[in-house]
Amino acid sequence: MKVGHFLLLLLFGILCVPLHSYTQEAPEIQVEESAEVFLEEYSDEFQENFFEGLKQKGIQNYDRAINFLLECKRLQPDNEAVSHELARVYFLDKDYVKSKGYAIAAVSAVPENYWYLNTLMTTIKKQGNDIASVTNDIPMENSSIQENLARIYYNLEKYEEALALFQSFKKSKKAMVLEQNIKDALAKKTKNTKSISVTTAVVNSDKRDLESYKARIRGLFMTPSDNSILLQVSEEALGNYPAQPYFYYANGYALSKKGKHKEAIEILEIALDYMVSDISLANKIYTELSTAYNAISNPSKANMYLRKVKPGF
Repeated sequence: MKVGHFLLLLLFGILCVPLHSYTQEAPEIQVEESAEVFLEEYSDEFQENFFEGLKQKGIQNYDRAINFLLECKRLQPDNEAVSHELARVYFLDKDYVKSKGYAIAAVSAVPENYWYLNTLMTTIKKQGNDIASVTNDIPMENSSIQENLARIYYNLEKYEEALALFQSFKKSKKAMVLEQNIKDALAKKTKNTKSISVTTAVVNSDKRDLESYKARIRGLFMTPSDNSILLQVSEEALGNYPAQPYFYYANGYALSKKGKHKEAIEILEIALDYMVSDISLANKIYTELSTAYNAISNPSKANMYLRKVKPGF
């Protein structure tokens, strides 16, 4: 019998223990938060085993979790989400060889998935290796893998290694934003140290400019317009403050209102990368993403983001 959607989401949130990430700030998102949509596509037997596997993993009963997930693998041999969960559980069980094998299978099946690559990098690092040890096992020429690897290096503050990757693939708009963020971070890292008084003055000035941009954008949201000015101001704000999710939201909103829904989706999903604890802003981003996905006739994604909106904020 299928487990109710609400119960699924509640227990995934309570029971799923995060895997120690290869990056410094990589929250567990995609597998658990999309589990509701994922499970709807499979049989009751598959659902029961998959759900029980996650439950056993959550209470650190790794042997039983592996058994349930292996049964899922028997039912769906090519299911990359199951491969990824097996990689995570084997990692937690300190069986890094098997973890690596299943992580490679997941990445090879869906090279675009950031979290699959992140799990693989976590595993090979634990073995004292780096990406060079698996270049023959995954499609390294895939631009999504290159971009995801650059993001992992960026989070680790390995800026030179991250920038080197951008020479080998065609960059999307999202990748170009990431590349600029890396360049800015590298410039700050290598900049000559100045006196404390000068640094304090710069920080205070930056804070004033940041608040000024936020105030201008709030005003534009309240003023009916063709959104061209909002688009221009938000792009300028992002150029100066590339780690501010509010500016990505404003930019994505403006793009969406001008009918550029695919570009809006790229920018709005970048905004989620920088979100910390602002539930109200997250709700706005999820709502706008839902609208944009509906506009490009992708109701599954639209509903997924709409379900993330938390009422009361």
